[in-house]
Amino acid sequence: MDWRDAAACRTEDPELFFPLGDDGLSRRQIDQARAVCHRCPVLNACASWAVVNAEYDGVWGGMTAAERRVLRLRRLADGPRR
Repeated sequence: MDWRDAAACRTEDPELFFPLGDDGLSRRQIDQARAVCHRCPVLNACASWAVVNAEYDGVWGGMTAAERRVLRLRRLADGPRR
């Protein structure tokens, strides 16, 4: 079984997770998407997948594309883990 099979977003409109911006009405949409994410049993798996696979659009694991980008850059700056 793949983690996606247990995702809370499976029963939601996919467009909810792909707002057109980061402010105004899009901010409300992001908040609604995050509410789904925060009740999801696979939140961490989803977030990790989106960061590792450089998913550039949408809300994944409760994070926006901009938040994931910052996380990826921090990980790159920290160097390889031992």
